[in-house]
Amino acid sequence: MSPHTPALSRRERGPDFQGRPIIAHVLHRLYLAGAEVLAAALGRRLGRPDDAAAPYRFIFLCLDEIGPLGEQLRAEGFTVIDLARRPGVNLAVARRIVAACREHRVALLHAHQYTPFFYAAMSRAWPTRLGPIIRPRPPILFTEHGRHYPDFRRRKRIWANRLLLRRRDRVTAVGHWVGRALVDNEGLAASRIEVIHNGIDPEQFTPADESARRAARTALGIGPEQPVALQVARFHPVKDHATAIRAWAQVTKAVPDAVILLAGDGELRQEAEALGRELGVSETVRFLGVRDDVATLMAAADVFVLSSLSEGISVTLLEAMASGIAVAATRVGGNGEVVAEGETGLLSPRSDPESLAANLASLLSDPARARQMGRAGRQRLLDRFTQRQMHQAYADLYRTMLEPLHGRPGNGR
Repeated sequence: MSPHTPALSRRERGPDFQGRPIIAHVLHRLYLAGAEVLAAALGRRLGRPDDAAAPYRFIFLCLDEIGPLGEQLRAEGFTVIDLARRPGVNLAVARRIVAACREHRVALLHAHQYTPFFYAAMSRAWPTRLGPIIRPRPPILFTEHGRHYPDFRRRKRIWANRLLLRRRDRVTAVGHWVGRALVDNEGLAASRIEVIHNGIDPEQFTPADESARRAARTALGIGPEQPVALQVARFHPVKDHATAIRAWAQVTKAVPDAVILLAGDGELRQEAEALGRELGVSETVRFLGVRDDVATLMAAADVFVLSSLSEGISVTLLEAMASGIAVAATRVGGNGEVVAEGETGLLSPRSDPESLAANLASLLSDPARARQMGRAGRQRLLDRFTQRQMHQAYADLYRTMLEPLHGRPGNGR
């Protein structure tokens, strides 16, 4: 176990056992994004291959590709399998999940987001005979991390969900808003949904002292007193960078020496860069690309920006709060669960650059207020959104789901 990983509590580890249940995370891919990072953290916390005391063993099944995080996990000794999904409904993926479950004797499938849940559930349509014994099909834990925008009710999918979800399966949502969407738009019973908030390790993101702040700014070519906003998000339509850039064009009129850092990459990056040139703010909008030093970027920032059209419980938003940074975000999805408006940040309607600009200008021009909100934000994170709290909740749920199958959660079948 890594020396930086806190020891598992007895409650997390469950009863002593020799064989350890194998849990398969089913995901689209393993990039450095919210759901994937949280799944990897669960594996590392509860089932590191080099930890003889770990209560479980984990494998990772990727529908579309391994990704850089998947390669990291492979290097750490985890089994990571590419299911090679083709476009459209590709039921061969379900057969490959069956094969992986058979080979690795999987006891539980943990599907992250709806499409992985669909294929995990469809895998139960294939026989799983092993010699003369027909093994029970693994139950599924379906975790919904967020919702597409726009989100709406589909009658066919509601009927499909009633067939796919079985009595032994469980459903979790990363926030109350996400849980409500599962009820309203997927037709799931509210009684079947448990909310387990996303959480992060607050020691990985801590408020920067003056020395760290100056060093981070120097590395980025930013002055020590220059107001700095930061957004960390892939350039995808749901993140709505256009609203952030349009807002920034107004912010620079009120706070002319301010700069905004945009970390991330994606399909809309060139379009966002073109919009910055069109609005005449190219000099104050910095496109940083994909970064593996987000904590350093947080150390340089005064305000964290999130201009999304929809969010579950944003991991980068939690990282900003852990870093002691005030937030200017849209009032969508789970953002209102994370941000205490007026206390840890300011919220604005989606697709409203004027409102977002007013909030940003307010915080950037009042550093003392922004620092106070940042301190309150870190305390809120410590109270509600830590990785330890999240891992404890999933450990309890794994044990509850596995005990009816094996008597004790180490039988290994």
